[in-house]
Amino acid sequence: MKKLFLVMLAVFPMLPCFAQNPSTADASDILLQLKKLNVLGSVLYIGAHPDDENNALLPYLAKGKLYRTAYLSLTRGDGGQNLLGDEQGVELGLIRTQELLAARKVDGAEQYFSRAYDFGFSKSAAESLRIWGKEKILSDVVWVIRKFQPDIIIKRFPPDKRAGHGHHAASSILADEAFAAAADPKRFPEQFKYGVKPWQAQRILWNTYNFGGNNTTSKDQLKIDIGGYNPLIGKSYGELGAEARTMHKSQGEGRPGRRGESYEYFTTTAGSPAKESLMDGVNTSWQRLQSGAAISSMINDVINNFNSQRPEASVPALIKIYRAIKLLPEGVWKEKKLADTQRLIEECSALFIDATSNQQKVVQGGELNINFTCIKRADVDAKLIGIHINPFDTTCNINLATNQNYYLTKDLPIANDKEISQPYWLKYPLAGGIFDVRNQLLIGKAENDPPFQVNFLIKIDGQNFIIKRAVQYRVTDPVRGDLYEPIVVLPKVELNFVKDNFISINDQPVQIEYHVKSNEKNGNTDEPVILGISNGWEKIDKKVNQSFQNKNGDYEVVEEFKPVSTKTNTTEQITLKTADGKYNGYSKTIAYNHIPTLDYFPNAKANLVKLDIKIVGKKIGYIEGADDKVAASLIAMGYNVETLSEADLTDAKLAGFDAIITGIRAYNLHEYLSDKNDVLMRYVKNGGNLIVQYLKSNQVGQKNIVVGPYPFFINSGSRVTEEDAKVNFLLPNNPALNYPNKIVPSDFDGWVQERSTYQAIRLDPHFEMPLGMHDSGEPQSNGSLAIAKYGKGNFVYASLAFFRQLPAGVPGAYRLMANLIALPKNE
Repeated sequence: MKKLFLVMLAVFPMLPCFAQNPSTADASDILLQLKKLNVLGSVLYIGAHPDDENNALLPYLAKGKLYRTAYLSLTRGDGGQNLLGDEQGVELGLIRTQELLAARKVDGAEQYFSRAYDFGFSKSAAESLRIWGKEKILSDVVWVIRKFQPDIIIKRFPPDKRAGHGHHAASSILADEAFAAAADPKRFPEQFKYGVKPWQAQRILWNTYNFGGNNTTSKDQLKIDIGGYNPLIGKSYGELGAEARTMHKSQGEGRPGRRGESYEYFTTTAGSPAKESLMDGVNTSWQRLQSGAAISSMINDVINNFNSQRPEASVPALIKIYRAIKLLPEGVWKEKKLADTQRLIEECSALFIDATSNQQKVVQGGELNINFTCIKRADVDAKLIGIHINPFDTTCNINLATNQNYYLTKDLPIANDKEISQPYWLKYPLAGGIFDVRNQLLIGKAENDPPFQVNFLIKIDGQNFIIKRAVQYRVTDPVRGDLYEPIVVLPKVELNFVKDNFISINDQPVQIEYHVKSNEKNGNTDEPVILGISNGWEKIDKKVNQSFQNKNGDYEVVEEFKPVSTKTNTTEQITLKTADGKYNGYSKTIAYNHIPTLDYFPNAKANLVKLDIKIVGKKIGYIEGADDKVAASLIAMGYNVETLSEADLTDAKLAGFDAIITGIRAYNLHEYLSDKNDVLMRYVKNGGNLIVQYLKSNQVGQKNIVVGPYPFFINSGSRVTEEDAKVNFLLPNNPALNYPNKIVPSDFDGWVQERSTYQAIRLDPHFEMPLGMHDSGEPQSNGSLAIAKYGKGNFVYASLAFFRQLPAGVPGAYRLMANLIALPKNE
């Protein structure tokens, strides 16, 4: 093994932690972990989405009862809306995955997922299970149960309409079936070769609830007060739950802390009934394991003799416990308690071990500079034996002096075939309603393992420990301080179109622009090929933008096509790929302060749209709501779009616009819109058109929203989720369906995810509703598009999902939006 020089440095302070920053433990944390080391009970909580978990119950179980606790969310929340930015679909799923992990850091639970994709609101469990593939997701739930081996399972929802969402009800059905299937050796036997075995939990319970006007609790159910106070944490479980819930920031789920009594209710749906406690009949002590009683006594001695001023005094006894656990038969509890004991030894020894880089991104075939740091801040016998990260291996044999930093730096060569940092569930294209994960051992995991992980071999009081650390990018931000972020492995070449939609309007030629980027220094990149263009288009020009070129070989290409087909209002998806087929995508970064910076690698794709459209009125004022891509789509249609702020909402300013459009949920986010309703209504009265995209509710904060010239209400349960639902023209002569574009049934072809959401109900008679639609088995609703004449202008409430259709390049959505903008003035 190659020996390298180790340097002793002066002590440097660690600043407050953010996102990925290394965790530290104080004496109270250590004592709580010691108490938890003596408990061998486990709970698996199952729901459908991020935010379905009971955020007050999880910390009660994990930090109050000290059970090993986990939340299994079937989906990553891909199909919801985003209050932080314009990310939707899998990008929103990436954000919500990290928000769940941030919440788990607060409540002390673990996090798991199935392969199910959140395809949007579903009205029935049957639809959800059909789209997901019931057996595939059932196998995932069984897999997690067999891996985790919970003593009890708790599900959040009932299996029927009371669940309020098809995904919710489906999660209940799958949880009940998995409870039995996990114990059946005939179900999913292909899993056994990966080390799991059948597992029978003691019971499965439904955590009933009373919210949203739906009270499913009753006096005959098991009732537990979870509102207690934990003096080692200094907070109640309601306060911890509020902190965890508030991590769901993309959903606007901030919550106030709760203190005092708080009751949860449970009813057993299978297994032995719980009468006195959730763990009735379950031995949650070390006595459940052979030779475990002696270990329990050893742990009690450590707890009784724990010195908060000198946690290191517990290290010798903890090492004896570690050695005793190593002698136990193999099993989940042995593996878990060994890891927990090692972490306690590290914390009591005040060890800080770190592997960082000043490079946030590294290219296949490149180099990564790594800084290794090790410091022992308590008086224990500790020796750094060696450091290993493939292909680097070094022997150190250095006795660690107290409170002295040891530092090593190394340039690590990166293999040409090093896997890029693509989240494992996005490695292959989505297969309908399920992520295509081809490695069984990855199923259930919340995220990828780090691309670079260091093993530090440390000897403490004569016992060797392998301490694993992910290599992270470290930087000092002038405002946020010391930051740690994941390191990203990039491909050698990236390709990307410059925008999502290339639109040919009324048979005009269209320019398709794309970038080619080399991530290697002085790299050469072959010119890519556009795939997917039909013979309805003819290439008429191609040129390389020389001004975009640089020494790394990056360049931009513009190819011009003209439509030659007689077909109109069509959309084709086009893609890019290098001639050798090796590269077909690009890196995209998602950055928010409350979660780690995220990078993933979507394929290079865009929509080539042939649009037959007439546009009347060019100047649009856009008031942003929860970020969406509607404004960009309007610009692509040829409109001049100006983003408006609160200060812009004056009579003089608004008079210069042909139409004003509010972004999705704008009224739920901006109280000033209600306060300025009189200004907006004067604009309409004087001949303007105001188009309000969907509202989530009738509230902004604690106040009622004031919107429009006449009253109407929002029904959060009134939506049409079937994107191919038949659309009926209830008022075929309405201008919205005729001017300047004749809207026909085919304009509703090719819509994605849903027709409408949060429809209007109880509308004033002044409103006209030109469209009717419904999901299968439901009566027709007409609240997706409501139009009221007011003075010389028009007010429109549109719950039609324009925010999804326009970025997806749906021609009919463009044409209908153009008509709403052009609604004629009234005499």
